[in-house]
Amino acid sequence: MKNALKHFPELEGDELHYIYNCVKDMPEEQLELFKSTYKARRKDPIFFLILAMAGLFGVAGLHRFFAGHIGIGVIYFFTAGLCFIGTIVDMINYKSFSFEYNRKHALQILGEIK
Repeated sequence: MKNALKHFPELEGDELHYIYNCVKDMPEEQLELFKSTYKARRKDPIFFLILAMAGLFGVAGLHRFFAGHIGIGVIYFFTAGLCFIGTIVDMINYKSFSFEYNRKHALQILGEIK
């Protein structure tokens, strides 16, 4: 875990554990490539919280579109975030959107470098 903390000090919780499991047996060259690519593609959980908050003040569902949930994003857009209830729930669960998005990109990067 110390190796992951050294290379990814900004990660925490489930994301840190997941990335640790991905990189624990990786050679140093691949680890450096993964690290630079992942940091470029990774989105901070606060980014998803800000997008969800935008749903309260204007464009509902923006965070869903960004996370790849196009269908529910359209529903949120046309129903004002399911009358703001869905948007508020998503604001509470913003870290899970971030983790899902970042996990998807980590898998893509692992596929590219192996």
